[in-house]
Amino acid sequence: MAPPREIQEVRNAIAAYDRFEQWHPHAEKDLLKAHRILMAGLLDEAGAYRHGGVRVMDSGQVIHMAPPAGRVPALMQDLLRWLQTTDEHPLIEGSVFHYEFEFIHPFADGNGRVGRLWQTLILTGWNQLFADIPVESLVHEHQAKYYRALQASTDRTDSALFIEFMLKMVLDAASSTAAPQVERLLEILEGEMAREKIQNALGLQDRKSFRERYLKPALAAGLIEMTLPGKPNSRLQKYRQTDAGRRWLKRKDV
Repeated sequence: MAPPREIQEVRNAIAAYDRFEQWHPHAEKDLLKAHRILMAGLLDEAGAYRHGGVRVMDSGQVIHMAPPAGRVPALMQDLLRWLQTTDEHPLIEGSVFHYEFEFIHPFADGNGRVGRLWQTLILTGWNQLFADIPVESLVHEHQAKYYRALQASTDRTDSALFIEFMLKMVLDAASSTAAPQVERLLEILEGEMAREKIQNALGLQDRKSFRERYLKPALAAGLIEMTLPGKPNSRLQKYRQTDAGRRWLKRKDV
């Protein structure tokens, strides 16, 4: 039981994530399509940039005046072009995009939802593990801090504070959860183990699947590490849990 608007929001979110893997972060048409799906039945301008001015409010006070509507298409094209050409690490890239997107506030409503969705899309393009890490949920739980970080960065004309906040959210989310495949890997990993031994313990025959769905996500999340990090392809290479991996297992067993 819930108000009709909340039910519609959930339905829209499910529909959006069902299409998640079809979208490209730098494609404007995909961004507009995502907004149209997320805001279907909730906003007349779903899937289109706003046509009027917009203010971001907090506790009845204006904390941000977005750029005029006439500038939105050009600003978004510049941002998406940067996203396509930047060589920043995806963790930084996603946070910078998120901040600039919220500063532009291109839609009449739904900017926070689309911004968080798009950062997750950027991170998932880097590592599939992020498709299963609830960064957006964690940000929603800390919404007041999220808005304060946005405002502080705007006041200082420096996105560093917001980037720091988002990286902490990503780290906390990655530390608190893991995809089922990563969870299984952590549970069987004892001491230092070679790839073949881990794969056999998991009962897996496909080496590529093991690498892409188990090994790489666990390494990217910092839950395991190589014994020979400077020689990733060495025949003597082994893997072990990190402190973060051990902490995650302890929290899971509590």
